[in-house]
Amino acid sequence: MLRKVGQQTPPPAEVIQHYQSLNIRKMRIYDPNVEVLRELKGSNIELLLDCPAPLKTIAENPWAAQGWVRMLYWPTGRMSVILTRGEAEYILPAMQNIYIALTAAGLQDKIKVSTSVQYNVLGASFPPSAGEFSSEVKSVMVPIAAFLAITNAPLLVNIYPYFSYAGNPEEVDLSYSLFTSPEPVVYDPDSDLEYQNLFDAMVDAAHAALENVGAGGVEIVVSESGWPSAGHSAATVENARIYNSNLIQHVGKGTPKIPGKEVETYIFSLFNEDQKKPPGIENNWGCSTQINGLCIPSSSRSYPCESDPRKQ
Repeated sequence: MLRKVGQQTPPPAEVIQHYQSLNIRKMRIYDPNVEVLRELKGSNIELLLDCPAPLKTIAENPWAAQGWVRMLYWPTGRMSVILTRGEAEYILPAMQNIYIALTAAGLQDKIKVSTSVQYNVLGASFPPSAGEFSSEVKSVMVPIAAFLAITNAPLLVNIYPYFSYAGNPEEVDLSYSLFTSPEPVVYDPDSDLEYQNLFDAMVDAAHAALENVGAGGVEIVVSESGWPSAGHSAATVENARIYNSNLIQHVGKGTPKIPGKEVETYIFSLFNEDQKKPPGIENNWGCSTQINGLCIPSSSRSYPCESDPRKQ
């Protein structure tokens, strides 16, 4: 996952070369940087791209949606466009207008349109089978879920076991959060499923929330996950290495609710973001840095992640 909020972010060509050297085949970028899109052409890297245009403009003006689609340099290969920047009331109409514009361009099968939500859109998540959208967002999420079902697009959810642990360390076990528990920690009596890690429980709760609004066939894509390496007592280099390495190795196995089906997951982030203010946790999610012009696992936060290209 690439976001350029740091002084030491290398040129796009180097970043993409770094991805290819690790055989990573999926990338998320938060802005449609023309240079990045150009470098991606022919790379076989699938792209998850945030639409930077104001949602209100896209939602209220179909011509604006068509203009944005036309002006972008679309790389070869499949990609998804996600819309998140603006008031919730504009998300669905903006998605619909982008989809119409893509259809007019003959790109609706190649490019999916979705939105990315924070995990707190769930008002209930325990046990996982009780997952449900909160009453505050249900009126927004129900039609969005229906649109995703019709267009065969996934719902993107940011899933961070770190925040669940850091916010309640007395109740949430660290090993459960890091995929290192030697045995199941949570038993769900309604589904008769056991959970050995928090990531699976969070993903399955999101699946249950979709089922509860009649959209059980909509896939969950984890649009962000990771573990910080500094800024909090639990945010250490070793914990970040353990979480990210175990996440990469785990997601291909599916979850207790949907075993064997890979959970498409994007690790946040490739680089630390040193310009974010105020400094703290938010600066320290990166697992690579630039040393002598090369993109390599961070030396100041040095932890080699075991990489499986299908899960990043």
